[in-house]
Amino acid sequence: MKVTDLLQKAVADHASDIFIIAGLPPSYRANGRILREHEEKLMPKETQACIEEIYELAGNRDISNLLKRGDDDFSFAVPGLSRFRVSAYKQRGALSAVIRVITFDLPHPEDIGIPDSVMDFSKLSKGLVLVTGPAGSGKSTTLACLVNQINHTMEKHIITLEDPIEYLHRHDKSIVSQREINIDTLSYVNALRASLRQSPDVILLGEMRDYETIDVAMTAAETSHLVFSTLHTIGAANTIDRIIDVFPANQQRQIVVQLSMVLQAVVSQQLIPATDGTQVPAFEVMTVTPAIRNMIRDNKIPQIDGTVYSANKEDMHSMDYSLQQLVKSGKVTAETALSYATNPEMLKKKL
Repeated sequence: MKVTDLLQKAVADHASDIFIIAGLPPSYRANGRILREHEEKLMPKETQACIEEIYELAGNRDISNLLKRGDDDFSFAVPGLSRFRVSAYKQRGALSAVIRVITFDLPHPEDIGIPDSVMDFSKLSKGLVLVTGPAGSGKSTTLACLVNQINHTMEKHIITLEDPIEYLHRHDKSIVSQREINIDTLSYVNALRASLRQSPDVILLGEMRDYETIDVAMTAAETSHLVFSTLHTIGAANTIDRIIDVFPANQQRQIVVQLSMVLQAVVSQQLIPATDGTQVPAFEVMTVTPAIRNMIRDNKIPQIDGTVYSANKEDMHSMDYSLQQLVKSGKVTAETALSYATNPEMLKKKL
């Protein structure tokens, strides 16, 4: 089995992920379902041959990192086909990989259901915008669409710090510097500190992993830069709590005050199975108003979800409001919407 054939089939079948794991046939995830290529299981020798072929495709990347550490993340492109993000790892002593398929061309935000209220955050001049949600919910695509919009409409210097680089942005009206962690720089913190000396207007930070990174990101947002980043949380209050909890107790008061000043918006997203067998995104959008700033500063964070839940406007609405609109438009069934709702009883009454 040639890896290039596998990649071509995955792209043709609109798969989001490819699994190469010993003891299983080659498998894909398409529209949330896992499909197996054939009944024949891969043996450890075959998975190793596949992984070695992937490393060759990635410009003869050094495989010793994977063999020493047990895991390795990188991305590569096959001309004329697609880009791929690879997470290679050992399991039960055998080499394995999960490959995310990334298209060369970014989809149009409208076509994939990103609302205008989210795309409008590209017009902000400074502050912190967080896109949150579980793994595989489309956060990277939403951020790439925001960067793409700025690139094509404004004269800015955009610096992206990613691990690994997913979408490639060509310079247009803006200048786009894309840096990959472990290849172009040692770590997120190093790259973020250095970026502040590189005259950026917009910084895209792939992930806020630890308190040092969050600390520098908030300082960047405070000093008139627009910072986009992601967290694996659902809901605005959860996201704010997560950021505060990362810091030592003696720093939390200072962080609460800083966050109340720099946070501009929190977008939470999930991918929901649609009636036509595909997946559609549902969004919770919280734009930070003076009232919400006060709630953060006064440590009344649990009240924020209630404010978002009762707002239900274009620029401020709950996940359940988004699900309700998807049911209304016939894209999602009521049963599916209820299983993804934050308050299923309330949504049931509304439906």
